[in-house]
Amino acid sequence: MRLIQMTLSCLILLASPLWAACAGQDLRTSLTPREQALFDARLAETPYAEGNHWRATRGDEILHLIGTVHLSDSRLDGPAARLTPLIQNASLLLLEMTKAEEAELQNALVTRTDMLLLPDSTLPDLLSEQDWKTLSEAMEQRGMPSFMAAKMRPWYVSMLLSIPTCLMDQLSEGNGLDARLEAVATAADIPTMALEPFDTAFSAFSNMPFETQLLMIRSALSAPGADEDLFETLLSAYFAEAHGAGQIALEVLSPRLTPLSSEENDTIFESVDKVLITDRNISWIPVLLEALNQTDGYVVAGFGAAHLTGTIGILTLLEAKGFTLERLPF
Repeated sequence: MRLIQMTLSCLILLASPLWAACAGQDLRTSLTPREQALFDARLAETPYAEGNHWRATRGDEILHLIGTVHLSDSRLDGPAARLTPLIQNASLLLLEMTKAEEAELQNALVTRTDMLLLPDSTLPDLLSEQDWKTLSEAMEQRGMPSFMAAKMRPWYVSMLLSIPTCLMDQLSEGNGLDARLEAVATAADIPTMALEPFDTAFSAFSNMPFETQLLMIRSALSAPGADEDLFETLLSAYFAEAHGAGQIALEVLSPRLTPLSSEENDTIFESVDKVLITDRNISWIPVLLEALNQTDGYVVAGFGAAHLTGTIGILTLLEAKGFTLERLPF
C-alpha cells in the first residue's frame, strides 16, 4: 500500500505543489485481467464510490458535502467557479483545517519537536543498512539532509517519500479546492470552522505501532519511479468523480509495487485507513450534526474525497442517521 491517500490528505499541511511539472499516467489502464476482476469486485461492493458533491437532507436540515483535493491544479477552476454561489449563500463552511488551524500547526511544528522527531532513537538504528542508504538518498533528492531525516518519525518520512521529486521544487502557497472555498467564504463573510483540532492526524499517526510505521517506510521506498503514476491515478479518478475507483486501484496494485507480503500490505492499509479515514469520519459526524443544529440555513462541509466513500464513509454514516442523499453537479 503506497501512502498516496495520506499524502494527498496531508500535503496541505506542508504546502500545495503545482502538478503541471509531473507527467504521470493513470495506472488503471494497466490492470491485468486478474487485477481488473479484483478491482471490479471491490468497486461493486463499495457504497458511494462516485460523486464529489452530495446534498444530505433530514427534515429542514440541509448539508452539502464537497469531496476536495488539497493539491493546486488548473482542473479545479471549473468546480471552484460552479461551487462559488453555494458557498456565498451558506450559513457555515466546515473544512478539515482552516487558515487558523494551519497557523496553529505551523507554530506547533516549531515549538513541539515531538510531533515530527523520534524521542530516543534514530532511523539508522531501526532500519537495515541498505534501507537506510536508500532512504537517505531519497530524502537528499527531496532537499532534506540525511542527518535531519534520521530523527524524523517513520510515518512522516514515509509521507514525504510518497511525494514525487518533480513536485519538490514547486512547493507554493496552497491553492487546492479547500483553500479556494475558504477564500470565497472569507470574501462573502461566511463563517468557517474546522472539523477537528489541528494536530489530530499528527497525533494519530504518531500513536500507530512502531512496527507498522517502519513497514510504511519500506513500502514508500519501493518502486520509486511509480510515484508520479500513483499520484495521477488518484487525481484522474478524482476529476472523473470516481474517487472510490482511484483508491481501490492503488490497493489492487500494491502487491506488484512493493516488496511487502500481502499480510504486511494489509497491515499498512488497515492502519492508515483507520487513522486517516474511518476514525476521523466517525468523529466528524457529531460535528456536522451540531453545526446543523446551530445554524438556520444550509451548511457546506469540504474534506478529502476519500472520506465520502465506503461502509464507514461520511455518506453512509449520514444515511444511517436518517439523511436522504442526493448527488449534485460538481
